Amino acid sequence: MTHMSPAPGGASRRSVVAAVGATGLAAALAACGGSDDKATPPGTPDADATSGTQQTSRPGQESSAAGATGDRVLARTSEIPVGGGKVFADRRVVVTQPSQGEFKAFSAICTHQKCVVKDVSDGTINCPCHGSKFSIEDGGVRHDPAKLPLPGMKISVRGDSIGLA
Repeated sequence: MTHMSPAPGGASRRSVVAAVGATGLAAALAACGGSDDKATPPGTPDADATSGTQQTSRPGQESSAAGATGDRVLARTSEIPVGGGKVFADRRVVVTQPSQGEFKAFSAICTHQKCVVKDVSDGTINCPCHGSKFSIEDGGVRHDPAKLPLPGMKISVRGDSIGLA
């Protein structure tokens, strides 16, 4: 039986090798997790929630006392294409316009592995990490691997401004 003597500083060779292995494993798992930009900010619905509150608004119809003012303004109504939408990655929200004058908002955090969705095209909100796709109408899953819909978020439309409620 071989006796392992402590390395300088008191650590055994076994503990040093274990620590190096654990660090490598942590790095590998972090790399497989997708985007580093995936934390859910305060006030955003938990991406694991099976249902969320979603607000549908029409221009000129205020849906919240907060309104679309100050730093809560996301976009002008003209910036959101009919049948499409726009991702606001920094705010963790995606706004869609399924039909003329109807605006909806969802969490931009994919329910599969918490990546930030990338874009909206062909009637779906698209995640770049593993190919999940979600409906612009209700946030429902249109393509795996995600199993849960994107949670809805409250917005307000005041004039031609869309903001978080």
